[in-house]
Amino acid sequence: MVDRVLFVCHANLCRSPMAEYLARRLLAGRPVEVSSAGTDAVEGLAMHPYAAEIAASTGADPADFRSRRLCREHLAGATLVLTATRRQRSLCSALAPAALHRTFTLRQFGRLAAAAEPASPEESLRAAVQAAARARGRLQPATPDTDDLRDPIGGGAADFRRCAEEIERSLRPLAALIGTAG
Repeated sequence: MVDRVLFVCHANLCRSPMAEYLARRLLAGRPVEVSSAGTDAVEGLAMHPYAAEIAASTGADPADFRSRRLCREHLAGATLVLTATRRQRSLCSALAPAALHRTFTLRQFGRLAAAAEPASPEESLRAAVQAAARARGRLQPATPDTDDLRDPIGGGAADFRRCAEEIERSLRPLAALIGTAG
C-alpha cells in the first residue's frame, strides 16, 4: 500500500499546489505520493502564475498542473490530509468522517511533528502520523490564527514567497519525522 499526502486549500490554485510541489522536493526518495485538491476548486485550471514560479523553483515543471475539486475518494485514499485552514480541515472531516484522525492543518501538523517522538526506522508515514497525533496531548492548544495559512491570492510575488516559506517551515518536521520512519 502506497502512503499518500493530500494537501487541501480553497481553490487548488495557490497554497495546496505550492505545498504539493514543495513536499515532493522535501520528500524525494521516500515512498510517499503527494497530491492536492481544493474544497471549492473549479476543475482544470492552471496554477496561479506566482505559485507556478514557486513550484518551478523546486525543479519540477508545473505546466501540466490542473486544479481539482476535493472529493471523498481523495480523502479516503490519503494517509495524511493537510489543509491550509481550520475551515478546510472541518470540510474534509465532514466529507469523510473516517479521515478525521489523519486530517490536520499544515501548520498544526508541523508543530505536532516537531514535538513527536520519532517512529522506529522500519515504519512508514502512517507511524509518523500516529506519532504526531500522540504529540497533541503534550502541546498547549494554539490560537486559531496560528493554524491557518494565509491565502496569498490578490498579493504579489513576495506574498507568495512568504506563504511558500511558511509551507516549507511546516513541512520540514514532517520530512524529518518520515525520515526516521523509513
